[in-house]
Amino acid sequence: MASILVLNGPNLNLLGTRQPEIYGSVTLAMVEAACTDHAAKLGLEVACLQSNHEGALIDAVHDAKSRHQGIILNAGAYTHTSIALMDALISVEIPAVEVHLSNIYAREEFRHASYISKAVLGQVCGFGAQGYLLALDALAAHLKSAGAA
Repeated sequence: MASILVLNGPNLNLLGTRQPEIYGSVTLAMVEAACTDHAAKLGLEVACLQSNHEGALIDAVHDAKSRHQGIILNAGAYTHTSIALMDALISVEIPAVEVHLSNIYAREEFRHASYISKAVLGQVCGFGAQGYLLALDALAAHLKSAGAA
């Protein structure tokens, strides 16, 4: 069974309480449970990890090469700043999808630029927690077409 790493970056541990008018009231635990349930319906397994530390996220991406067939990444603010995280994604050559709860293109100008987007199959933004499930659907379809699932 193919495995997907659902990787969340800085401040996403505060989901449900952090700016609910932007990010909603769903907690990270709820997002992870929804991903686990949805993945099972798709014949996939998921492993979930959150860190506020850039190096830990990079280590998780590196580690994914030997454990997972895909990555869903919400890099939070590192989306707009981390060349190192982009390089890690490119280096491991694992299909990945970028997720954002809010529509980053409808927010402040600095949020419109994504280093991560250069290293992923696609991006889902603006659909709240549903975006993770859309990303799982996209990765499942990609893996199936590539013969990896």
